[in-house]
Amino acid sequence: MIKEESRPSYLFVIIACFFVTSLLLSNIIAGKLITIGAMILPGAVILFPLAYIFGDILTEVYGYKRARMVIWTGFACNILMVGVFFLVMAIPSPSFFEAEGAFATVLGMTPRIVLASLIAYLVGEFSNAAILSRMKILTRGKWLWTRTVGSTLVGEGLDTIIFITICFIGTVPNAVLMQMVLYQYLFKVAFEFLATPLTYAVVGWLKRKEGVDSYDHGVSYNPFQLDI
Repeated sequence: MIKEESRPSYLFVIIACFFVTSLLLSNIIAGKLITIGAMILPGAVILFPLAYIFGDILTEVYGYKRARMVIWTGFACNILMVGVFFLVMAIPSPSFFEAEGAFATVLGMTPRIVLASLIAYLVGEFSNAAILSRMKILTRGKWLWTRTVGSTLVGEGLDTIIFITICFIGTVPNAVLMQMVLYQYLFKVAFEFLATPLTYAVVGWLKRKEGVDSYDHGVSYNPFQLDI
């Protein structure tokens, strides 16, 4: 018997932890550029789409309200991480410490990048969660792939446009800016599409294991309403 609501379980906590960890690691590795074919992309593209997949799982199984709580938790953890990085780099190092420059290169984040990351994350994740939640009601719980891919098309699109624009506008030609947006967006959407069978397997297993299948009837999609 599938019920619509239950208390958060240890499995919910595990999925939430993977979501937050994917977000934090993505922001740390974002400064490393990689090449995939003709595309030059930030290293975060190999991991950041997982945050959206875990977000899809949270919303699909446990509902928008709990996904909203986890999204804000990830936001708070990201601010804490960045704050700790800035604090550690601001404290003087001993004269024999020779890795100051390397440390700053890897973990140093400019205010512009931090701002872009935080705004893009909130807009993209909340759009993704709200669209998936609403589509589940409209499809009566059928055709999961339409929700995971459809919500990603919007959420990842907004995330990519906001992040790339804030980070690079005025520093690269507009044609290059548009190319960066397009390449990253296509890569992220392809990642989500290819991961659909795995998403199906995890969602189906969780619903059976938890006895939960949440439908967000009457739920407020206000991101600032933090009740669970």
